[in-house]
Amino acid sequence: MMLRTAKPYVFITLGIVLLGAACVAAAEPNAASAKPDPFQINKLLGRGVNLGNALEAPSEGEWGVVLKEEYFSIIKQAGFNSVRLPVRWSGHALAEKPYTINPEFFKRVDWAIKNALKNDLYVMLNIQQYGELTADPNAHHFERFIALWQQIAEHYKDYPDSVVLELYNEPYKALTPELWNDLLKKTLPVIRKSNPDRTLVIEPTIIIDPAFVVCLDKLDIPKEERNVIVSIHYYTPLEFTHQGAPWMGARSAAWVGTKWTGTDAEKKVVTDFFDAAAAWGKQNNRPINLGEFGTYKKIDTEYRAKWAKFVADTAAERGMSLLCWDFCAEFGLYDRDTKSWNKPLLDAIIPPKQ
Repeated sequence: MMLRTAKPYVFITLGIVLLGAACVAAAEPNAASAKPDPFQINKLLGRGVNLGNALEAPSEGEWGVVLKEEYFSIIKQAGFNSVRLPVRWSGHALAEKPYTINPEFFKRVDWAIKNALKNDLYVMLNIQQYGELTADPNAHHFERFIALWQQIAEHYKDYPDSVVLELYNEPYKALTPELWNDLLKKTLPVIRKSNPDRTLVIEPTIIIDPAFVVCLDKLDIPKEERNVIVSIHYYTPLEFTHQGAPWMGARSAAWVGTKWTGTDAEKKVVTDFFDAAAAWGKQNNRPINLGEFGTYKKIDTEYRAKWAKFVADTAAERGMSLLCWDFCAEFGLYDRDTKSWNKPLLDAIIPPKQ
């Protein structure tokens, strides 16, 4: 989810180059003796959904969502291929050395992953909501971030290839492109020590100064590190996707009533973004994932569905996997109370079978 803070947000812009357990066998992404192919893994991620506002909350349930076993079969039966599991590991680990993650929290994350795998869903597991790192990326938080990944990687080293690890959600603020690239170079060898063949997912930084910019052109992944999917997020135009969202502050009220009707000009903004991302992927020989996109649930369903379908189809047509935000929270496709899908929105993201 686009970061839940009181800070101002504006929409993503791009130019030609973007600125702006183990209990279940792998779902056959590769032969037993072959290393995973990130392009094939990206294809198998297909169209997925984020399990947002649950394990990324300060404590599960605090943001309204508690994961249930039934959710995974509901998601699979709707036609999704994968789930993204945002996790606030930093809120469940010691603040000082050795930065030990609470074993009971590990068990809860294990439960979620195993339920996804049991339903033949690929899993993208990440670190999310480590606000201290982005606010003050000093030596202590670098060391703690790396220590968290050492534990996570070791814990999941025997899980199937259908579990991919995303290093961090939306690095931004004081975590500049230069610092993020440096942290990547320090963290990747630690993960690779226990997971030499695991497919990893890496996002570029974003900058808010004052515009929301995806710095894909500044992402520097070591060239020898080939088993990587690069992930981007999309919430443009912000005044449409986040209208009325309370965490966006008073200005979001002024956006209420904004429509997205699919005019040529509106569509061009979308296609320009994804054309640029696809061009970067081709130039750098990296598969591209759309890790988040979505609209606040109080927006009229007609416009939400039009936007979601065009964004999803535009990304998919360019060979990208995609995971909408989110399953059953503030941008949700599924209503927990009525136990029903928002059908027009679901159909926009998972095309009905003819």
